[in-house]
Amino acid sequence: MTFSKIIAGTMTWGSWGKNLSVSEMSRLIHHCFDNGIDSFDHADIYGGYTTEQEFGKAFKATGLSRDKMKWITKCGIQYIAESRNNHVKHYDLSKDYIIRSAEESLKNLQTDHIDLFLLHRPSPLMHPDEIAAAAAHLKVSGKIREFGLSNFSPSQSDLVMSKTTIYANQIQFSLTHAESMWNGDLDYMMLNNIVPMAWSPLGSVFKENTPQSERLKRSLFKFIEKYRGTADQLLLAWILKHPSGILPVIGTTNPERISNSVKAIDMKLETEDWFEMVQESQGHRVP
Repeated sequence: MTFSKIIAGTMTWGSWGKNLSVSEMSRLIHHCFDNGIDSFDHADIYGGYTTEQEFGKAFKATGLSRDKMKWITKCGIQYIAESRNNHVKHYDLSKDYIIRSAEESLKNLQTDHIDLFLLHRPSPLMHPDEIAAAAAHLKVSGKIREFGLSNFSPSQSDLVMSKTTIYANQIQFSLTHAESMWNGDLDYMMLNNIVPMAWSPLGSVFKENTPQSERLKRSLFKFIEKYRGTADQLLLAWILKHPSGILPVIGTTNPERISNSVKAIDMKLETEDWFEMVQESQGHRVP
């Protein structure tokens, strides 16, 4: 299975962000597809368990072929929402809950299969036998194509992989949150043929006014002229250069920024420029 090099994240499409109407979502799906993005990232909790259903209606209205799309979704977080009788946010990675969540996502997305089904967060109460049994049931029944993780450490991944195969792990990764490049997370994924996916790939460069973000803004401004691109493209190109094959999950709903993001795939940063960006992120030279 091959996902697009840039994945469209839907977390802010619904009530947790832009609150797009079904018709607006439908147009945005078309725009992504027309720009080479055929992979869409979901989670059952987005919009308080409402965004998947809205996306399902919107996709149906597009008239596009489901076979040309790759859909990712996640489960495991028991969120406090009107549709759930939860009094505290917690995790549930039991066999029955995983299966029930997948079936609910299938219904909401109006599809017969999920291309990649992820456990959203690790739980201290998770047992690999329960997880493996759920993954096996969902695969054998054709309800999911691949199974993976999100925000799992190497040791937590090892625990799950002792019983079942893992396709991908979606982690926070960007120039401002690059710990996975140094602590062994990405090395581990390369060694175990796990596809890394990066949520919040632009990091906090444009969200926070810190010494780090100010250094990076100055660096990006210089490289904008050299590479004839945008700051967003440079941040994505920096991620795409990593040899582990990281797939950024972008969260924007702005059509122009979506179009620009895809152009980052062809933006090849020179090695010294890549390291200069690392230096500005860290505030010091590499050792």
